[in-house]
Amino acid sequence: MTTAYSQAIDLLHRVVTEKGFLASANDIANYRRVWARDGVICGLAGLVDGDSKLVEAFKQTLITLAEHQHNLGSIPSNVYFTEAKVELSFGGLAGRVDTVSWFIIGVCQYVLKTEDSAFMRMMKPHLLRGFELMHSWEYNDGDLMYVPRSGNWADEYPTQGFILYDQLLRVWAMRSYLKLHADAALSKKLEAITAKLTKNYKQRGSQEGVYHPKAYAALNEKPYWVASLEPAGYQTQFDAFANSLALMLDLGNDQDKTQLIDYTEATRKSLATQLLPAFWPVIKEGDEDWRFLINNCKYEFRNYPYEFHNGGTWQMVNGFYAMGLVKQGKKELAEEVLSQIDKLNAKEKWSFYENFNSKTGEPNGVPYCTWSAAGAVLVHQALQGNTLFL
Repeated sequence: MTTAYSQAIDLLHRVVTEKGFLASANDIANYRRVWARDGVICGLAGLVDGDSKLVEAFKQTLITLAEHQHNLGSIPSNVYFTEAKVELSFGGLAGRVDTVSWFIIGVCQYVLKTEDSAFMRMMKPHLLRGFELMHSWEYNDGDLMYVPRSGNWADEYPTQGFILYDQLLRVWAMRSYLKLHADAALSKKLEAITAKLTKNYKQRGSQEGVYHPKAYAALNEKPYWVASLEPAGYQTQFDAFANSLALMLDLGNDQDKTQLIDYTEATRKSLATQLLPAFWPVIKEGDEDWRFLINNCKYEFRNYPYEFHNGGTWQMVNGFYAMGLVKQGKKELAEEVLSQIDKLNAKEKWSFYENFNSKTGEPNGVPYCTWSAAGAVLVHQALQGNTLFL
């Protein structure tokens, strides 16, 4: 076991509580909570590692989220336990859409690994309520969920509409559930969603099956899947998390995957961190999206060019990218990515910072961020053949 791996596992152990994983070992109140997204990603890492303490912490994370599910089906963004009460957040400036998919993915992956059928029976009503809610978020019953600005992990970045990342998480959640339970209606919906994604997020020439013909006609060819589609047109940024999921879930044909990997490798190798930026290119003052970016924060502005979501490097996101490379048979490239993740995690005596400035290589955000550790664990295990069901 490498030093990097041992340090990552140690950090995950440090944030285990009886209610589940915390988002950071740092004593910052907002991170001393059980977060849906962070908790599931940490749990997936514990699951592939197999450590009994981490697997149990994952189970407790999922129980915490299920116990505080909204009666309409939403999964809390985070749950905060104090001596006096329990505080719930379903999002800041907008509700979070991706927490539902992460929760379903987490439960199903846990059951697929542990074969805990009793847990699945307990969780099934919560999962079905989540699927029903996601269907309602289509609004027009058109197979794609409509996501508000600030509605997912990139909560201070100005994407909105039919965001690819959220659609792909839903695909992963559906596949995971269908591996455990046959459901003809859900299978049909999954096929429809996948067909819409394959057709509408890259320019293919033909108008057949196009969701927004006018916008599609104006869409330029890109080597990657574009970030989002909305009634006003496409948002054509490169979204690293979405495209990593596309590789993991095998979206598109061989040419799509080759073009994408050529682009991602050229992009990451051009940056100081030698890893992918969250979104690219960066939004700068004077750009059309700058006004949406600079006002999209509840407290302080953090999305300066090359930082946070605005072109910053997140080790967690690159962990999913490396898993996508493993899925595509590119193990040597995945090893390169893991090496760079470990280098960033090791900064300042293994501080596991949340993200880094992709231009200067300087750290940003919270130290001892648990999903930075989880990303490294997931890649390491994937390279050993210990993978998640995709």
